[in-house]
Amino acid sequence: MAEEKQTCYEGSSVQSFQFYLEHSGEHKAILQCVHNLLPGEFKRVAEGKSSLDVLGVGSGGGEVDAQMLTLLQSTVPAVPITADIVEGSSALTDNFKALVAKTTNLQKIPFAWHIMHSEDYEKHVKAKGVKKFDFIHMIQMIYYVDDLAESIKFHHSLLKKNGRLMIIIETAHGGWDTLWKTYKKDLCVHAITEYRSSAEVISCLKSQGLKYEEHVITNAFDISECFNPSSQTGQRLLNFMTAKDNFYQSFTSETRAGILDLLKNKCSTQRDGGVFFNSNLSCILVHA
Repeated sequence: MAEEKQTCYEGSSVQSFQFYLEHSGEHKAILQCVHNLLPGEFKRVAEGKSSLDVLGVGSGGGEVDAQMLTLLQSTVPAVPITADIVEGSSALTDNFKALVAKTTNLQKIPFAWHIMHSEDYEKHVKAKGVKKFDFIHMIQMIYYVDDLAESIKFHHSLLKKNGRLMIIIETAHGGWDTLWKTYKKDLCVHAITEYRSSAEVISCLKSQGLKYEEHVITNAFDISECFNPSSQTGQRLLNFMTAKDNFYQSFTSETRAGILDLLKNKCSTQRDGGVFFNSNLSCILVHA
């Protein structure tokens, strides 16, 4: 059996990711955008159709997917829905399955689970053929694909008539973009080998001549604890933000100092005695 490709969230990374979600408010910001934008999009997508097929790529523990599927059900209650989920982390897929098991409305949806990297799913589809989809979403996962242009082209090719591909990614020139591009040599060494923001995605969409709209999702979270070396919360946030198991042991003292200075002065806003990291996102809706 071929060696499984390293994905972001296995083992200790799962706990690190969940800790980040609890502190960053990221899912809340994404869900607010989803609830504002998607009902209108879902009506357009569903027009004249007797069923709807959804594909989630990199769906994690399913918290956002569950809300989107529930929203889709309430927007077009008479239309049956299927959901295919592609996720590289078996632990996060188990979380998603547990969420479905305790959510009555989701139990009406037939799920197909593909525990694999998105590139392996692509190979699988190209070898065997697969159904097309009305709505495909790739939320905070485009950092992990090997070939960005090919991945966008492939997933766009799976859209049915009037379908939408939704990509949510960190916005260009935000805190993450600044941190990861400034310290690319130190950070882009494991699961993420090339950092991407909305700028790279939009460049790909333009070069492929695809129609899209971009909506900015504003978000910021308090990273004041990151500047207290004895703070457990600060260390755990730094571990996640730099994709390292131990921030203080993973870098030279010079690099650590540089990262902390950048986080405070270029990636964040200081207010009310706190340091708030700019973690704005872009929601990009690509038309079929």
